[in-house]
Amino acid sequence: MIRFLTVLAALAVSTLAVTGFAAHAQTAQPRIASHCIALAESVPGLTYLHHASETDNFRAPLPEFDVRIHYLSHASFLIQSPGGASAVTDYTGYIGNVDFLPDVVTMNHAHDTHWTAFPDPAIPHVLKGWGESFGAGIDHNLMVKDMKVRNVSTDIRSHSGVEPEGNSIFVFEAAGLCIGHLGHLHHEPDAAQYAALGRMDVVMAPVDGGMTLDLDTMTKVLKRLQASVVIPMHWFGRYTLDRFLADMSDQFAIERTGKHSLQLSLRDLPKTPTVVVLEPRHIEEYE
Repeated sequence: MIRFLTVLAALAVSTLAVTGFAAHAQTAQPRIASHCIALAESVPGLTYLHHASETDNFRAPLPEFDVRIHYLSHASFLIQSPGGASAVTDYTGYIGNVDFLPDVVTMNHAHDTHWTAFPDPAIPHVLKGWGESFGAGIDHNLMVKDMKVRNVSTDIRSHSGVEPEGNSIFVFEAAGLCIGHLGHLHHEPDAAQYAALGRMDVVMAPVDGGMTLDLDTMTKVLKRLQASVVIPMHWFGRYTLDRFLADMSDQFAIERTGKHSLQLSLRDLPKTPTVVVLEPRHIEEYE
């Protein structure tokens, strides 16, 4: 494992010149090397075995190489790293009746179920998935404790037709894992966007089949990304979820855990790509 982590570090350093996603820099942010892009190009065959967590206790300490993902609601997830970093996706201002402040929140503005105009000012990093002006896009690339957070812009449908780069796919890199949240995705990524995403180990995918991508196209996207774990989100009923699972079952194993969270590491991702169904629930305190 030490030798494997050393290789990971070396690969990450080697990619300073190939972080090839589009730069719409609103502020001068230092570019942080992405091991997900490095490994996508150099070690495409990594496969491992995964396990689900035995508890939904978000305060439980994590082993050195594990990441915890808790499905909060709709398109919101709490992602926690072994070094204590925490991020909430598509943050609406509420994650549960608990005294807990994440380090990072990300937002998309397709609908008010994906963002808030009034995030807690004590949150250190509030990352919008859209630019300050229509179609401007935005570029995020930061390191928070042991978690790297970056984005890849995509277009969204709007009242005027299409808002270029109005949505962001956010990527979270921690403990060697590459975790992608597709946001309110409205079109298949183009070649440059796929390349910018790099290797995906875990993908949270909207599967409503209408407000975001139609299910046929979403299935096509996920089969191309070939993430080891796909977590369905943004589903409005079991019928839509079940249809998505049926469409994916020819190439992906299906696991209905009945749980709200999972805990996984790079060493124990599934050898067969797997759709893991989590049940949404806001976080709460545990004795």
